[in-house]
Amino acid sequence: MKPKLPQQIFVSGIGTNVGKTVVSAILAEALQADYWKPVQAGGLNFTDTHFVQSLVSNTQSIFHTEQYALQTPASPHYAAKQDGVSIDIASFQFPAIQNRLIVEGAGGLMVPLNEQHTVIDFVKQYNLSVLLVANNYLGSINHTLLSVAALKQAGIPLLGIIFNGDRYLDNAEIIQQLSMVDCVCYVGKANELTKDFVSAGAAKLRQQLEAHYEL
Repeated sequence: MKPKLPQQIFVSGIGTNVGKTVVSAILAEALQADYWKPVQAGGLNFTDTHFVQSLVSNTQSIFHTEQYALQTPASPHYAAKQDGVSIDIASFQFPAIQNRLIVEGAGGLMVPLNEQHTVIDFVKQYNLSVLLVANNYLGSINHTLLSVAALKQAGIPLLGIIFNGDRYLDNAEIIQQLSMVDCVCYVGKANELTKDFVSAGAAKLRQQLEAHYEL
């Protein structure tokens, strides 16, 4: 019997700029899920929430306001200090939802939210399950395996790895072999990010998720 896919899914990357926001859009479209990025640092004129909303076609997804919208494009702990605020991981108010909720993190798992806590502490605090986004590049094997090891050490459920972008050597295969974590989906590189690209990726991702989980 397949396990049920959780109601709340945390999307993290193995680092910055690995495509987790695009994957979050594809996931929201695939599941007709709501989207929430609790902490946005920089880019307030066109946030990740705006970006995801611009790529999602379905009418069921709701896009929730960030709890912390910080001015400086930097690590959240530093951006918060620049704004004269402190991020308290015990104070997050999750949005009320009717659908599933995709929660997108800031950067990778070890990015500091304040001087005591990192993103992985947030995940642990709220008992979230993780989909890990890996990009294929030289060094991504190390970055992915370290992220998987950190999740396992923290006792956080890892739903799978999504490989984003062009395939690189045998990175995906060796990562799956060494981590013993399934690849949920491959997201190809887009020449242009459009709703059509996201819709096509969503159909593929939903099919892959159905192979692993009860939706």
